[in-house]
Amino acid sequence: METTPLGGIFSKDEFGDCQLHIEWAAPSVVKGDGQGRGNSGVYLMGRYEIQVLDSYKNKTYPNGQCGAFYGHYAPLVNACRKPGEWQTYDIIFHAPKMVADGKVQAGSFTVLHNGVLIQDHISVGGEPTTAAPLKGPADKGPLYLQDHGNPVRFRNVWIRAL
Repeated sequence: METTPLGGIFSKDEFGDCQLHIEWAAPSVVKGDGQGRGNSGVYLMGRYEIQVLDSYKNKTYPNGQCGAFYGHYAPLVNACRKPGEWQTYDIIFHAPKMVADGKVQAGSFTVLHNGVLIQDHISVGGEPTTAAPLKGPADKGPLYLQDHGNPVRFRNVWIRAL
């Protein structure tokens, strides 16, 4: 699959707590720098983004790097391969939960990028990522692969409820 300027890709099924495996590749021809290079995102519940970005020899702000919980947490390390090479994310996601009095119990992300731990049980509150297509509290939501103007490819996507 490839994101296009026509929009991102939404799953038909919805998930809360889940395990996700996804492979992706940024364009092999490098164009631009910073956030303009191989930019996309993997959104759990259509709300919480793990950044997809060609961060191979490409500097940008810490919580916008490849593997960041976008806008919240920088990855522990840059595990990016060269542009055009297939990369993997293995993500364990525990969704935020609504509890008494309308309060939110935080969830968490654990992310491995190309087999390297880059996010270790980081906190996910009730607020979605800035560019999230969906807002507001929910028990479940779709997997969303963001179109951000770069032709990022995806394959071997599997997700299972926990």
